Amino acid sequence: MRIDLHCHSTASDGTDTPAELVRKAGAAGLDVVALTDHDTTRGHAEAIAALPEGLTLVTGAELSCRLDGVSMHMLAYLFDPEEPDLLAERELVRDDRVPRARGMIAKLNELGVPVTWDQVARIAAGGSVGRPHVATALVELGVVPTVGDAFTEQWLADGGRAYVEKHETDPFEAIRLIKGAGGVAVFAHPAAVKRGRTVPESAIAELAAAGLDGIEVDHMEHEPATRARLRGLAKELGLLATGSSDYHGSRKTCVLGEYTTDPEVYGEITRRATGAFPVPGTGGN
Repeated sequence: MRIDLHCHSTASDGTDTPAELVRKAGAAGLDVVALTDHDTTRGHAEAIAALPEGLTLVTGAELSCRLDGVSMHMLAYLFDPEEPDLLAERELVRDDRVPRARGMIAKLNELGVPVTWDQVARIAAGGSVGRPHVATALVELGVVPTVGDAFTEQWLADGGRAYVEKHETDPFEAIRLIKGAGGVAVFAHPAAVKRGRTVPESAIAELAAAGLDGIEVDHMEHEPATRARLRGLAKELGLLATGSSDYHGSRKTCVLGEYTTDPEVYGEITRRATGAFPVPGTGGN
């Protein structure tokens, strides 16, 4: 089985619609794919409707968190999307994205970059607006050559000249909320140092003690030595070790199925979840 448990669509900052995403996942030979848009489940219904035969969909979301001033992401799998406490927190985070984007645009304007809200909104196309949409605007304007080049201290990285904070959930609270909604919590790309500061391994141990289910080990932003270290840490802490592409369509260079999750780990995730169940494809629309 080929299992990719971290993908994004146009419901957040990917470039493929949810329907396009699952069709491409099927064509890429995946058996299981997870749709984990940032702080939203808006793309799930479209993905389910288009799910090709032979492909199973894991519904999820990637929640924006912050611990001791360090931004981090928590993957939530197979939770009840209507559970009121987690729903309210997702809406709080998502609603803060618009004023945050406007604040980044204002800072960029002060720096002489003529980016506009209309441009960013067009790029987001109704999705959950985030820094990658502002970064794409910088690419369109010729300010930087790639989206990744916008995530530097000069521009949009944490603490950068045009960076603006947004509401982010305490990760211990995120774990509580995910578990309360019947879901499974996995710390996404915990050692992606190119994005900025990362939380220490001692904090991961504390999160594990608080109910964290796993850490994303195999990821494009983890070097081989880092993956080996994280795999050892997961074993030491009794955490599941997952792998995934973090696919964003053409916005990033990764491809579907670039990294995958062991079938036994996937099976354990499905066994632990009580809020929702994986959805088998029946041919799509």
